[in-house]
Amino acid sequence: MTLLWLAFAILLLPALWLLVAPLRRARLVHDAQRDFEVNDKSTEQNVAIYQRRLASLEAALERGDIDQERFATDRLDLDRSLLEDTEGQTRRPLQPPAAGRIVVPIVALAVVVSAVFWYQQQGAEGDLALFNDFRQSESLPVLLQRLEQQSQRQPGNPNVWASLYPLYRDSGQGEAALSALENLIAIEGRVPSLLAQKAQLKFFMADRTLTDEVQALIDETLERDSREPTIFGMLGVHAFDRGDYEQAIDHWRRAIAGMSDSGSSRALREGIQIAQQRLGVADDEEAIAQGPGVLVSISLAEELQGLLDDDTRVFIVARDMEGELPPLAVARVTLGDLPATLVLDDRHAMSDAASLSQASEVRLLVRVTKSGGVTPETGDMYGDLEGVAVGDVEGEPVEVVIDRVIE
Repeated sequence: MTLLWLAFAILLLPALWLLVAPLRRARLVHDAQRDFEVNDKSTEQNVAIYQRRLASLEAALERGDIDQERFATDRLDLDRSLLEDTEGQTRRPLQPPAAGRIVVPIVALAVVVSAVFWYQQQGAEGDLALFNDFRQSESLPVLLQRLEQQSQRQPGNPNVWASLYPLYRDSGQGEAALSALENLIAIEGRVPSLLAQKAQLKFFMADRTLTDEVQALIDETLERDSREPTIFGMLGVHAFDRGDYEQAIDHWRRAIAGMSDSGSSRALREGIQIAQQRLGVADDEEAIAQGPGVLVSISLAEELQGLLDDDTRVFIVARDMEGELPPLAVARVTLGDLPATLVLDDRHAMSDAASLSQASEVRLLVRVTKSGGVTPETGDMYGDLEGVAVGDVEGEPVEVVIDRVIE
């Protein structure tokens, strides 16, 4: 913030200079105007011309060239002409050079005060402080501490609570996340997306149970926005947990239709694929529509079974043989789903710039991650297979066995 106010001060200097600069020239201007008025002879010249014309008019009257009536008319015109010539030359007394100096610092101070007041009302000082906290925090605990301090300094800033909520949620602090979200709703109003997040949070805090409170939030959200994707994603999870895979697929497809986040859509597509596998449904038409791919069968070596929980994440990644491109396809299942057979194709691409249809051969890497993260860690289990042809997904699947542990 010190740099910000220093920048404001630097920007105000030119404005203050424009206000102060005329004072430095005030005496010079005053003396020049005084000298001009002292040396100005235009009034004397106009009077001299008037006197010559009047004398000429009187001489014409004495010679009889004009009568008395004509003399009076011409004399009136001559007097009026003199008044018009000298009227605009009447000058007010000059003010002293120091006159008005007190007004300048008052105006300068008013400019500074008004600028500071305007920024405090309309500026983004609080958001800048948040940005600095994110940039300067080396770890999550430090960041949380700083954001909590910001929440005390600026409790009315929605960006503070919007920053705290996902950090609390992802670190397993459910009650703190709920409190942050409720503060955000109090500021922003009962926005459908925020109500949906609250319903989802309470759903997972209740061990993936649709309590009366969660159901009330679902009803309110759908009444305000009947296409809210977070709600349908959550309902899909609930249906999947109950074994109603058809209903789960339906909810997840409706969620994908309303999503703009490609990462979330990809995760739901993976869930749909798993639900279809549980139903024993092969999604051949969709696979063909997505171009060439790889049919892969994944299993866990017998000596590694039982080491990790069934809900441990399993990532299936296809990479180009040279390793120069981003992952061409990424799918995700859980350890409890193994053994599993699935199709990798362009539906699983991480970006439009890298997909399976761009390669003729790939390397398959399957990793069981203890932490759930995408970065390999000690204790993760994995298996891989190189030189896998990309093409028709019909026929026998290629087999990848998870049989090694990262030391």
